[in-house]
Amino acid sequence: MHPSNSVPGAVPDFSCDVLVIGGGPAGSTLGTLLARGGRDVHVLEKEHHPRFHIGESLLPANVRLFDELGVRADVEKMGMPKWGVEFVSPEHERQNFIEFSEALDKSQPYAWQVRRSELDELLFRTAGEAGARTLEGHRARDVQFDADGALVQVERDDGSRATWRCRYLVDATGRDTLLANKFKTKQKHPDHNSSALFGHFTGARRLEGKLEGNITIFWFDHGWFWFIPLADGTTSVGAVVWPYYLKTRNKPLPEFFRDTIAACPALADRLRDATLVDEKVHATGNYSYIGTHCAGDRYAMLGDAYAFVDPVFSSGVYLAMSSAFAALPLVEATLQRGPAAAARERAAFDRFTRQGPKEFSWFIYRVTNPTMRGFFMMPGDAPFRVKEAVLTVLAGDVHGRTPFRLPLTLFKGLYYAVSFAHPLRTWSAWRRRRRNIRDLDAAVS
Repeated sequence: MHPSNSVPGAVPDFSCDVLVIGGGPAGSTLGTLLARGGRDVHVLEKEHHPRFHIGESLLPANVRLFDELGVRADVEKMGMPKWGVEFVSPEHERQNFIEFSEALDKSQPYAWQVRRSELDELLFRTAGEAGARTLEGHRARDVQFDADGALVQVERDDGSRATWRCRYLVDATGRDTLLANKFKTKQKHPDHNSSALFGHFTGARRLEGKLEGNITIFWFDHGWFWFIPLADGTTSVGAVVWPYYLKTRNKPLPEFFRDTIAACPALADRLRDATLVDEKVHATGNYSYIGTHCAGDRYAMLGDAYAFVDPVFSSGVYLAMSSAFAALPLVEATLQRGPAAAARERAAFDRFTRQGPKEFSWFIYRVTNPTMRGFFMMPGDAPFRVKEAVLTVLAGDVHGRTPFRLPLTLFKGLYYAVSFAHPLRTWSAWRRRRRNIRDLDAAVS
């Protein structure tokens, strides 16, 4: 640590091996792993925990990561057990249930619904307890790279500024995408054009017994809803819609949200006696993006700092935390094993980081398609273990050794075959999607 004694910015105020910008699940996880390995690591968070964040539904693949961090018992205490998913479609008379225990790997049967403010604070404090220097109210304003690492200009809550010198920089800024914006490598995802509005309710009617904690997906004309029960009795409800739909709003957001809910009678019935907490509704515009790359000579981008596609399969926290675990050997190789080893680890990290969004994206692109909806609403088993393969992906088990590739390929072939067998329906769905995209472009113009 080097106190500045001259012109501000001329000499770094602080130095460390690794500077992690962002104290969410990705940054806090990597901070913990590096600190436990003896690295001098600083984690900077622009806000103060606990702070609100959406993305409350976890995947079974997260459980192993919580185990490795030693926080599973704490997550268990704060979370609502989530054993599966309920699907509700206006075109089907019955709802359908799937459970994660039906996936190929039977050892990951459940996850949790959590308040992200609680989970994120737990992971951030865990990093501090492991030895990372964790600082809140610190926002990175500028980054400059050289052969020795990076020089980062940081603004504190009180308006004062400080400079960090680090040997390796990790961007875990989420949707702020610090480095992707700096390098101009952030691109609108070509296959996704979703927006969302969401709020929390008390008094929502939930499923009963073991099913109470299940996430429910409701389809409706403009997209789909999530319904996520939390342990404190509140329920997170959000609508993921085409951006053009949000642009039709001509009334206050809470009223518009209620009108949107009314367009989905099955959900409206669950919320018939519910109260919107604090009359507060959040909205976000088109948010799907992907970076051209996720790592360079002295930096890496984790989780949403690299890409974000859609919340439909609750992949955000898992992809963030798993990318932190995957980045650990890259950081260590860069700091101590030389350029050749670093290049190999960088290539491995790139493959890993791209794989997750790619696996989920295929389903996300088609989630509102009538063929895919019909598959998710289909009761019972399916041949060739294709249902188990799909559930393996939905559980987040896309980076392990579970042999899901062949049955998943068969499932995709079945999807294309059914689509081909119903040409009018398939053509209509394709035209509708194209029309939605054109409407979006016109609205933006």
